[in-house]
Amino acid sequence: MENDLTDNKNLAQLTEQMLKKKLTLAVAESCTAGLIQNVISQAENAMGFFQGGITAYNSAQKAIHLQVNPIAAEACNAVSKQIAEQMAIAVSSKFNSEIGISITGYARTVPAEGINSCFAYIAIAAGEEILLSKKITGKTGATLADNQQIYTEKLLHNLISILNKM
Repeated sequence: MENDLTDNKNLAQLTEQMLKKKLTLAVAESCTAGLIQNVISQAENAMGFFQGGITAYNSAQKAIHLQVNPIAAEACNAVSKQIAEQMAIAVSSKFNSEIGISITGYARTVPAEGINSCFAYIAIAAGEEILLSKKITGKTGATLADNQQIYTEKLLHNLISILNKM
């Protein structure tokens, strides 16, 4: 994809909302492999709201670092709405932030495992409360990097929408 996420007006809107509302943010990600954290860290004044994040790429790391239920994670390869919600709540707590966001999914197909489309689950939490939890889709046939960018843009867009309602 040709868009540079760090020039995205959504990033400026995110920064403005977080600072105006005096909120902090932490990120738990899997299929985006740190891209969301990278993008947010490049925002002007990111130090004023971004606490950090964790990239937990497999079920075991999600269980260890994000208190994801290991039995539930094993049953779905740690890709479900429930797992995303657990990740968002845990990262918010772990990083002492008001808002926790998470993503877990597939940014490319895995035909050997029956994964023939690209999708992810995202969640946004304020403490223990889930503000948003849903499935998003990528583009089957797109590159891994393109889908990671699509997911990042979609998650940031959803976060801004939630912040605008707070």
